[in-house]
Amino acid sequence: MEPRMSKKEEKSLYILGWMLFGAAAVLAGLTRGLHMQMKIFSLPCIFLELTGYYCPGCGGTRACAALFQGKIVKSFLCHPVVVYTAAVFAWYMISHTLEYLTRGRLAVGMRYRDLYLYLAAAIILIQWVVRNLLKLVWGIDIL
Repeated sequence: MEPRMSKKEEKSLYILGWMLFGAAAVLAGLTRGLHMQMKIFSLPCIFLELTGYYCPGCGGTRACAALFQGKIVKSFLCHPVVVYTAAVFAWYMISHTLEYLTRGRLAVGMRYRDLYLYLAAAIILIQWVVRNLLKLVWGIDIL
């Protein structure tokens, strides 16, 4: 059985989540307020440039940009782990907020499990293999 996090560790993770959410909101506000494009944050993929094939992270920046614009399907197609991560993060934050607001009477806070990380790794591996197979076998470029 997987060891559980202490309440203090869960609370620290929850606070870190709010800090990350705040940083993302500031970044989204800056890019919209200054009419900046996410392209300025995007560097060419060295793995793609050297090998001609996608790395496991290819499409991640575009997926984040699409998600910030509310284009969930486009984000999923660019890199599915971004949508998965956003969904897990949203449920974690919402459920813990409900638990903290009700002072534990509504104990619905999602608990951390390593399984969530293993699922993310599996999604990354699957999309990487599928993208490169599409390119290698059928010549279909995704990006």
